[in-house]
Amino acid sequence: MNIYKRKTPADLGKAAGKEAADAIQSAIKHRGEANIILATGTSQFETIKSLLAHKEIDWKKVTMFHLDEYLGLDITHPASFRKYLKERFVDKVAPLKSFHFIDGEKDPIKETERLGKLIRENPIDVALVGIGENGHLAFNDPPADFETEDPYLVVDLDEACRKQQFNEGWFPDLNAVPTRAISMSIRQIMKSKKIICSVPDSRKAEAVKSSLENEPSPEFPASILQQHPDCSLYLDEASASLLDPSTAVND
Repeated sequence: MNIYKRKTPADLGKAAGKEAADAIQSAIKHRGEANIILATGTSQFETIKSLLAHKEIDWKKVTMFHLDEYLGLDITHPASFRKYLKERFVDKVAPLKSFHFIDGEKDPIKETERLGKLIRENPIDVALVGIGENGHLAFNDPPADFETEDPYLVVDLDEACRKQQFNEGWFPDLNAVPTRAISMSIRQIMKSKKIICSVPDSRKAEAVKSSLENEPSPEFPASILQQHPDCSLYLDEASASLLDPSTAVND
């Protein structure tokens, strides 16, 4: 894992977006196409903005998957991750070769099976992810399942995860936050050729410290990223503020 610290969220996003753009273009150059995963949430605003600024990418050769979606949430809801990606990415780069939204309004077992078949047929070149305040990766809250080979899972969301979604302003109150979701599994994320993880903001500082300064453990889901052969973690000064000085960070 390579850890990079930038001064602000915008600086972080600019660097992460450029690395993502370079990886997508490399895949297109060598394979004629690229398969990507996009995360959502406030942590990804600047990275996606930066990625979209790279106009040289031939998006018609790109297939997109995303990480997670609430069960039972309509696509018109402000917190819908399908809505997030449609408005902030898909509509801006259309036409893509294809994109595969997680539909949390459909039968969840059938939906996980449908998506699992698709992603097995399209190995991922680059995954853009974040880390939750409770250390989650996608919606894999602690203790996360590090063993299943199923690409997508139906998961229960813990209170810390749900509080984060409420505090970020996606829901009017905590009771409105769904308690279940479909999430890409840990092992499926780790199968990505390259992972670019963007984590701005002081409220993520404790999760960053736990993920980097503990041995990989289901209790700290994002700690598994330490074991990926090509993972870049981008922090800003706030999210890196609790790291031990001995933690190797590239400024």
